[in-house]
Amino acid sequence: MSRIALPAESRLSDWYAGASLADSFAVTLPPEAPADVDALATLLFADPPVWFKILLAIRNRVMTLFGVKASHALGAGEHIAFFPVLSRSADEIVLGADDRHLNFRASVLLRRTDNRLIATTVVRCHNLLGRLYLAAILPFHILVVTDALRRLRRRF
Repeated sequence: MSRIALPAESRLSDWYAGASLADSFAVTLPPEAPADVDALATLLFADPPVWFKILLAIRNRVMTLFGVKASHALGAGEHIAFFPVLSRSADEIVLGADDRHLNFRASVLLRRTDNRLIATTVVRCHNLLGRLYLAAILPFHILVVTDALRRLRRRF
């Protein structure tokens, strides 16, 4: 698992410029891993550890006081975990939600040329609360994404 350059082939590439946060992490998949990005995205977010559930519960409780949507209220329609699915292709699923404080997008991209799964997050803050929220969660964001990729890799 490693931090990598933002993937140019991602559907999120037009979000990179001017983003408040844009990062990508990747893991090389073994040959026996599924070649289906939907299955991989579902596995990536499946069975989060207890510490993540606790952090999410704290986030939901505190941030709803400031008018930020709780994770379970991020929109109707299809979801993977609690993230709304915005678009999909054969190699990429884009998740995300918009709020008055910030908009976020997450991509799960299967780069078949090197059999890597890439998790990209892009956030655009709209105001001071959005920037404060992002600053507060950034260390946890990195921990959550890297842990999810490591756990996914260990499944195979």
